[in-house]
Amino acid sequence: MALSQASGHSGDASARVLLADDSPSMLYEARQILEPEFQVVETVENGEALLHAAAKLDPDIVILDISMPILNGLEAARRLKREGSKARIVFLTVHEDWEFVEESFAAGAVGYVVKPRLATDLLVAVREALMGRTFVSAIMPSTRRVRQPQSPSV
Repeated sequence: MALSQASGHSGDASARVLLADDSPSMLYEARQILEPEFQVVETVENGEALLHAAAKLDPDIVILDISMPILNGLEAARRLKREGSKARIVFLTVHEDWEFVEESFAAGAVGYVVKPRLATDLLVAVREALMGRTFVSAIMPSTRRVRQPQSPSV
């Protein structure tokens, strides 16, 4: 089950989306999923190109991978926020480690979709982001940091 949390803004069915991933096939697949409902304004293959495109196009949503050349997605997200971008950020990544989720949200993300759940979670994550809510794909329990209870000292 995915995690979602409200923070109250309204969505926009004609939202402008900027996609960033270093895999052309992933860009194609994500675009195919998004375009019936949203306007994909551009696709780019690295974090530096993302920053230039975001400044030029002023998207509503930025969907980006964490592991990209030239400038990784986490640093690109931090720079977008530092530069005053109002775009809502959704990560689309292979990283299922909970530490990446936490770091992504610290960098300004409102959504986190793991690539194995692209077909089921990407549209939901974008819709949630547009409504001011957060979204995290269901992540394998073994990858989530769980504190083990400490044994009492004898």
